[in-house]
Amino acid sequence: MTHYDALEIRPPEVREAALMAALPAQVAHAKDKAPAFAELLKAVDAPSVNSRNALAQLPVIRKTELLERQKASRAAGGNVFGGFSTLGFGQGMTRVFASPGTIYEPEGTRADYWRMARTMFAAGFRSGELIHNCFSYHFTPAGSMMETGAHALGCTVFPGGIGQTEQQVTAMAELQPAGYIGTPSFLKIILEKAAEMGVALPSVRKALVSGEAFPPSLRDWMTAHGVDAYQCYATADVGLIAYETAAREGLVLDEGVIVEIVRPGTGDPVPEGEVGELVITTLNPDYPLIRFGTGDLSAILPGTCPTGRTGQRIKGWMGRADQTTKIRGMFVHPGQVAEIVKRFPEVSKARLVVTGEMANDKMALHVETAHMADDALKTKLAEAVRDVTKLRGDVHLVAQGSLANDGKVIEDARSYQ
Repeated sequence: MTHYDALEIRPPEVREAALMAALPAQVAHAKDKAPAFAELLKAVDAPSVNSRNALAQLPVIRKTELLERQKASRAAGGNVFGGFSTLGFGQGMTRVFASPGTIYEPEGTRADYWRMARTMFAAGFRSGELIHNCFSYHFTPAGSMMETGAHALGCTVFPGGIGQTEQQVTAMAELQPAGYIGTPSFLKIILEKAAEMGVALPSVRKALVSGEAFPPSLRDWMTAHGVDAYQCYATADVGLIAYETAAREGLVLDEGVIVEIVRPGTGDPVPEGEVGELVITTLNPDYPLIRFGTGDLSAILPGTCPTGRTGQRIKGWMGRADQTTKIRGMFVHPGQVAEIVKRFPEVSKARLVVTGEMANDKMALHVETAHMADDALKTKLAEAVRDVTKLRGDVHLVAQGSLANDGKVIEDARSYQ
């Protein structure tokens, strides 16, 4: 068996049809059962949200807004989840977790609630194995995310948690787990400590890592030490988003989410291949986040995975989308750059570059356009920059396709020395 289930190898058009068929019901459910979405989507006709174009018309709910609504609700003695959860305390909710902010997340009772079994299977774990889980078991949900996925896969879990490196080595040597799950940096620390102690860990030959960047150099280090490690991308808000396969060509999207890549600071989808912010719509009925802005940058990869999985792939984590920058005492954010661009149909893309030294800031808006010799356009753009940002800035008209495809809308190139 090379795939977790038949969903992974469905024809792409069948998957897309199934996701779009499920979308209107999820929007209706969110409006009916989650008070926050009843307010946010009150003017939305749920049955009509049956395509990506229709989905793109809905507002993006970013983590900052989720936090603000939770805080306001708690301050008023209301729902701790800010009205985004359809569950209440009791039998339908097994645990509550807290992420920095503080944002509270519910955990429902469904098996594999966070949908992590799929990525564990792709990393080589199989039913009947013991997994050494070194994600945190307190406050944040990472430990539980992995444990519930392991149980759904039919595995036994040793809840190692974080820290106590020597005890981790001893437990691994004695229990002989099939592999490790946790951050890549802690696995490196464990392997180095085992070598220092002179303790062999012959059973640890595979790993699923997350929570940190996993560069090829670290992956190669793991391989050289006998561990075949794969990464996944998940959040405490929506669970699994994408996972690495044996092909090691990007990350395959999970089957339980609808993923959009939008221009930072907006809700506008970008063309395939362009870097932008990951926006997730989850089909989870307990915490039905619709168009949740993760704040992370990525891009869709063309084609499908060589392993036979037919889902779309993303390049992986490529940085943060929130590029809000303070210039001459004023905050400028990506949404303002997007507002300027929308005023000019001649402009296809823009990038605000901040240079100079602190207290001597200079900013210039670089815009892609076919009208590079249009001085009137340049003047109007400069006026728009001042109108929107309340700051003066230069304007440079550049050739279409010349700006880097890295998701940056604001580039802070100042010297901080």
